[in-house]
Amino acid sequence: MAVHEKVRAKKSLGQHFLNDEGIARKITEGLVLKGQTQVLEIGPGMGVLTKYLVQDPAIDLKVIEIDRDSVAYLKKHFAALEGRIMEGDFLEIDLNKIFEGSFSIIGNFPYNISSQIFFKALEERNRVEQVVCMLQKEVADRIASKHGNKTYGILSVLLQTFFDIEYLFKVSPGVFIPPPKVMSAVIRLKRNQRQALPCNEDLFVKVVKTGFNQRRKTLRNALKTLTLASDVVALPVLDKRAEQLSVEDFIELTLVIEKSRAGLHGV
Repeated sequence: MAVHEKVRAKKSLGQHFLNDEGIARKITEGLVLKGQTQVLEIGPGMGVLTKYLVQDPAIDLKVIEIDRDSVAYLKKHFAALEGRIMEGDFLEIDLNKIFEGSFSIIGNFPYNISSQIFFKALEERNRVEQVVCMLQKEVADRIASKHGNKTYGILSVLLQTFFDIEYLFKVSPGVFIPPPKVMSAVIRLKRNQRQALPCNEDLFVKVVKTGFNQRRKTLRNALKTLTLASDVVALPVLDKRAEQLSVEDFIELTLVIEKSRAGLHGV
């Protein structure tokens, strides 16, 4: 009997249970461990990744699961997880109550909330050392995409600002129960050396989001809602579309806008 017959996958939670031990092991091996590492697994389900994580003495593991049936299954079958299972929504939980200091994240992310998980990881970026996850291939492609590509977008820029992205491998629908209608992929995000932006971070995010909201337009047109000063509007970089700008380009553009607003252009 396959392990996934024990808990029924719930469509409302975006559940697709991985049913391939080789891939599960490969995902957990994606974690780059340097001594004792605090690890949070998101959505362990019935423990297809968990069974490998709990065996590693270098991992201080905690798991968070929103599905009551899966929580009951984990408590019954994983004695090593006693006191380490949190029932709840990762998007709502206060991560300061889970770990002190830095930690890593791993999981087969539900397709319907994967982007929100990454935005929360961004908020906690000074504590999140790495993220190893399986998610919808389309989203993985977007996150790992370099500037100049059609798949490059808001999530690409914001994550690549603070993380180095590695595309590890693709996963076909047939290894899940039930099979999703799309391909999946596994990626690794490792915190880079950038501690802070030289520009206002809120403005940076606003410039990135506004630029991509009308991605077919040049930035000169896409950024009109920001009411840019004439000296900024005249910049040659605004002849480009958002997808053509690297992270560094967006930082430089934000700096120019910020200085212009403060009346400091030319300084």
